[in-house]
Amino acid sequence: MNLNYPSKLLEAAVNEFATLPGIGQKTALRLVLHLLRQDRAALESFGNSVIRLGTDLKFCRICHNVCDAEVCGVCDDKRRDQSIICVVESIKDVMIIENTQQYRGVYHVLGGIISPMDGLGPSDLNINSLEERIKQGGINEIILALSATMEGDTTNFYLYRRLSVYKTAFSTLARGVSIGDELEYTDEVTLGRSLVNRIPFTASSS
Repeated sequence: MNLNYPSKLLEAAVNEFATLPGIGQKTALRLVLHLLRQDRAALESFGNSVIRLGTDLKFCRICHNVCDAEVCGVCDDKRRDQSIICVVESIKDVMIIENTQQYRGVYHVLGGIISPMDGLGPSDLNINSLEERIKQGGINEIILALSATMEGDTTNFYLYRRLSVYKTAFSTLARGVSIGDELEYTDEVTLGRSLVNRIPFTASSS
């Protein structure tokens, strides 16, 4: 869509919004025009919240979840079972699993999955820090809670082959999560049951 913008500032804002996933030029323009209808206080509040994502938001030094301190609330919660680590692809997956209220262990956010098509290999993921957590001892189980896709299964297999030398039990979600599904599209009840009924993971599981 080629538009003649009456303002360079308006055009710049639209172009920035259009860089977001799933946002095209038309939607970006609609969002920016909506913001223009807000009073200055609301607009400044919106802008400051975005700026603070880059200045104040932190990543947990243990699990890589987002937080407001050096350690996230889950890792810092002594009521959680610190001996069970649920390995997930993204921060959003942590939020989804927490919504099931079926899991009381801790997490490790990989920051992606192995995907040669997207140029992502093991060195691009938070695997070294996961290995260090296991090396420190006290970890009884690793739950591989990655999407039931080819890339997710490849990552599961890689993690198992690399980390099983530490004699830690590995499990994976029960296949209530359908093959090819990503966690964010799985309803909370199904995901909760898949966690509770998780099954042992072996090299033949993938």
